[in-house]
Amino acid sequence: MRVVISEFMDPVAVASLAARFDTAFDAEMAERREPLKRLLTDADALIVRNKTQVDGELLAAAPQLKVVGRLGVGLDNIDVLQCKSRGIEVIPATGANAVAVAEYVIGTALILLRGAYSSTDAVAAGKWPRSALANGRELSGKTLGVVGFGQIGQLTGRLARALGMKAIGFDAMIPAEHPMWSAERTTARRFDEVLCEADVVSIHVPLTPATRGLIDASKLALMKSDAVLINTARGEVVNEAMLAAALRAGKLGGAALDVFEHEPLAAGTPLAGCPRLLLTPHIAGVTRESNVRVSTMIAEKVAAALDRHRAKT
Repeated sequence: MRVVISEFMDPVAVASLAARFDTAFDAEMAERREPLKRLLTDADALIVRNKTQVDGELLAAAPQLKVVGRLGVGLDNIDVLQCKSRGIEVIPATGANAVAVAEYVIGTALILLRGAYSSTDAVAAGKWPRSALANGRELSGKTLGVVGFGQIGQLTGRLARALGMKAIGFDAMIPAEHPMWSAERTTARRFDEVLCEADVVSIHVPLTPATRGLIDASKLALMKSDAVLINTARGEVVNEAMLAAALRAGKLGGAALDVFEHEPLAAGTPLAGCPRLLLTPHIAGVTRESNVRVSTMIAEKVAAALDRHRAKT
């Protein structure tokens, strides 16, 4: 059986697959569509991250495909319905990068609220901007608003509470009376209430027609003028131009975006030069440790799925 891996994966996990299956691994293959399609002509499994677009065209090039492993949790780059119609099993790495994302959110919230970490160059040059940085805020005693209460949202809430924060949340799929909220010591709120009450709003929803453009000008206007917004979900969930306008107008305390509508960002993006804005290259869920966990989980699950298919033949 043949496995194709089109994006970066932990070498030990790749080796574990190569020991059992004919394995083609190229971390840059997502950028080379035609060669990837040729590799897939006799592939039984495909392993991707978020760059590889597993759409109808790619699936048509893979007539023997049985499994798609996703080194992450978002499935918006995979045509899940077409996979289902063809009996192709789609396997995400659910929960394996939750610690990395949750720690990113908390660390970023600390940086945005404190506002003291941009002074390195000035201090090294002999300046002393102490007065200008004296209005930084503490995380303890603040309210975290979690939008999307899956594994990552829940873990983010736990870390926040450990630092003295109060956690509130909203999830369109989880009723307010569900016992999960009390088990996680998080108060369920309506979406608009989360935006109004939270000092830190963290987005953890999948990209769907309902969540596309979820955070627009009207929703940003509900937030406290000194609140911060952190998006590690999908770029299309937040309207980037409207966020930039709110930051430039001083209507928001700060923001951090790890995901974007177009990745990498195009020249002339309205986000360029925005005050109180942190931008990172879709890296919140990727650490040395999480890459091992995610890669190991997917290698094991893809291998098990192929073994099941082999046993049937």
